[in-house]
Amino acid sequence: MKKKLVFYFLLMGTLAIGCSPVKKQLPKPNVLLIIADDLGYGDVSAYGNSKINTPNIDILSNGGVTFTDGHATSATCTPSRYALFTGQYPWKNKNAKILPGDAPLLIDVNQFTMGKMFQSKGYKTAAIGKWHLGMGTGNPDWNKTVTPGAKEIGFDYSYIIAATCDRVPTAFIENGNVANLAKGDSMFVDYQHPFPGEPTAITNPELMTKLTWTHGHNNTVINGIPRIGYMKGGRSACWIDENIADTLLFHAEKFVTENKDQQFFLYYGLHEPHVPRIPNHRFTGKSGMGLRGDAIMEADWCVGEILAHLEKEGVLNNNTSVNFKRQFCRNLIVL
Repeated sequence: MKKKLVFYFLLMGTLAIGCSPVKKQLPKPNVLLIIADDLGYGDVSAYGNSKINTPNIDILSNGGVTFTDGHATSATCTPSRYALFTGQYPWKNKNAKILPGDAPLLIDVNQFTMGKMFQSKGYKTAAIGKWHLGMGTGNPDWNKTVTPGAKEIGFDYSYIIAATCDRVPTAFIENGNVANLAKGDSMFVDYQHPFPGEPTAITNPELMTKLTWTHGHNNTVINGIPRIGYMKGGRSACWIDENIADTLLFHAEKFVTENKDQQFFLYYGLHEPHVPRIPNHRFTGKSGMGLRGDAIMEADWCVGEILAHLEKEGVLNNNTSVNFKRQFCRNLIVL
């Protein structure tokens, strides 16, 4: 059965809250929450950017609701997500600050969260993409299942970036386990001390083949990019930065396909355009506005791809892109 789908697209730093007028006779809507990391309202063409074109985000904006007087609970990563998932002001939690990659889970497992809210209404829930809310109880053993995590605060499935792309661990975490970690390739993370004998951006600057270090990004170098924090081993699980968008999109689409016949809530946390900004080669140099502009184009592409997949799987009210753009977007919300 086709279901009405409600979208929430948030520009981190301009967080607002809205509600959708859903008619009583309609089934419960599926909900897709898309967050772009470090994207301001002035970065998209829907809000007047004449330098970078974001046609897919513009579709949501032009057919939904835009906000020109938005207010944020916080201007940074962890606190804003904490507020989003819990409904609590982040300044009420002294630990709600930008977390390292080995921080404990910030949200108490007994707290009522957005994920738990949807679960209580029979929804299948997933968190895919940037997380940055901590995992485990602190300094986790990445070679075992890390718990508590996304599951304990309301997400049936998770495929996440533990912190940010410029911090270790530089590996995806699927349902609490490091994805694709080969046997015998143990992974270790430390934010205080480098591992003896392991190179860093300072000791071996020649390893920085894609970016040079800035703003403290001078620790372990992975994929030619200097990171915050130290990491040893786990190279079998390391992502390739140029493919992060494609990987997260694949898992988001897979979740939609597997749950298209039931109500679902999908949190889709884009990593763009947060540093280190290494977009896929398809977008490199395409914006004419440097790596940040290219990363914004990649983020917009991700939005277009997930919309197309929703349409392909029949979970939109209309079956053609023309009808989708002209009619269905009246049922969307853009934050």
